[in-house]
Amino acid sequence: MSDIGVALHAFSEAYGCGATLWTQAAPGATVEVAATSGGDVTPPEGFADITGPEPRLRETALGAQLVVRVPGRTRAWLGIGPVPDDDSDVRRWLRVLVPVLGELLQARWEASHAADELMERYEEINLLYSISEILGRTVTLDDAARTILLEVSDTVGADFGALLVHDAAAGLLRPVTSLRSVTAGPAVPIPIDDPIAVSARVFRTRHALLVNAGVLESPLEAPFRSGAMLSVPITWTTPEGGIPLGVVCLSGRRSGDNFTAGDEKLVSAVGSQIGTAIQNARLVRASLDQERLQSEMRLAHDLQMKLLPSGEVVAPEALCAVRVEPAEGVGGDFYNLFHLGNGRIGVLVGDVSSHGYRAALIMALVMSASAIHAQTTADPAETVTAIFATLDEELRETEMFLSLCYCVVDREARTIRWTNTGHPHAFTVGADGVPQRLEATDPPLGLGPEDLHVAERAWDPEHDVLALFTDGITDARNARGEALGERAVLDVLRARRKEVPSRVVDGVFALVEGHMGRAKPHDDQAVVVLRHS
Repeated sequence: MSDIGVALHAFSEAYGCGATLWTQAAPGATVEVAATSGGDVTPPEGFADITGPEPRLRETALGAQLVVRVPGRTRAWLGIGPVPDDDSDVRRWLRVLVPVLGELLQARWEASHAADELMERYEEINLLYSISEILGRTVTLDDAARTILLEVSDTVGADFGALLVHDAAAGLLRPVTSLRSVTAGPAVPIPIDDPIAVSARVFRTRHALLVNAGVLESPLEAPFRSGAMLSVPITWTTPEGGIPLGVVCLSGRRSGDNFTAGDEKLVSAVGSQIGTAIQNARLVRASLDQERLQSEMRLAHDLQMKLLPSGEVVAPEALCAVRVEPAEGVGGDFYNLFHLGNGRIGVLVGDVSSHGYRAALIMALVMSASAIHAQTTADPAETVTAIFATLDEELRETEMFLSLCYCVVDREARTIRWTNTGHPHAFTVGADGVPQRLEATDPPLGLGPEDLHVAERAWDPEHDVLALFTDGITDARNARGEALGERAVLDVLRARRKEVPSRVVDGVFALVEGHMGRAKPHDDQAVVVLRHS
């Protein structure tokens, strides 16, 4: 027995008269007996007129019966009878029974309504869960877009729709997928500044919009619109606010009813899921691109380092140590070493006016050209002139220039001859420990005339040391932005001039690293040290 039936039987036992409860699902529907404990169960005539709190007396085959409307959301009436001629006690206790029945009916209605709402929400929850699974299994939105659109449109009962994603470079909303009329043609991109298109307006305002048939009907949206349309932004939520990434549009509702606020909330939740998926995919793509770039940089670095010869290539005539540290994966500082015959050794160091890929390409050209031209002549100016002829077009097109110092050390003639195109850090250090600069003979390649010159001075094979380095060494900065300077480097050269070249190079880089601390180099660094064995 239901709780209402229990209440009616308790009342009947207490007052010796039957009680019947009638309910009606909606106006005009059949009046049905919901519960009874005896008495006449025939629905009262004119029950719809019984609306007030006071009972109405009617005569039945079983005797007099009091009928009263039970207040609440449920359409219900209570009949008590047969009642005695003096029904004052019954009327008094009706004032207690009727509110109790009203509360019981209200509780029953709320439970039923909650169940119905839960069933409705179950479809929505199931949709959101399904979309989460779909997005979690796919790498790109393109793979899942149509499935998502079909799921959403089916849940809200729409026959047409589109999922559009923002193309920032082109300023367009591009359709990823659509449910469209066959006769309307394919969906096309929509400019985000279009004054009529609903999707463009929603993207700009970042607010959902429901428009009725005949309102803001754009020919660009005709392929996926039929009548009223619900358009919701696809957003990625950040602490600073939502970032618009696209739009979901739905139209042509099968039931003919308008879209509801619940539909808007549901599609907005889907839009947020899609927005998160789009942003995650972009972050993954950016991470993969960054990883690929780092891999390519490592490969380029390894290849560039392989272009640079070992200091042992000039053995046994000389001892040589070299080291290059690019500021990025690849750089524009370089050196080269050559056996020129008759006891002569060529030593080349250079610095391209930049770093990174562009400088590395120029550096590779110099390495290739110098390897060819150095073998044709022992004259530094002729070699550098030939190198410049090879690089001239590339230097002009890239608007870059090149400082370069090429030295030819002649043991038998006891001379060092050089051509220096604006390279400042080129020195010899003699037995007395005094560094002597190999002065520039010409401007940097790419900035001056092509007529190059040669300088010469004496070379002591037993004591002299040749030291060439780039400005990334002297301009190395510490955390306070202070440059190392040339003097500190020359002090190391002077102090270590009698040691093997590898010790000299180690000393220079130890000085640089100690000065910089944790600061990162902003320019490439190279050192070449040579002495006769």
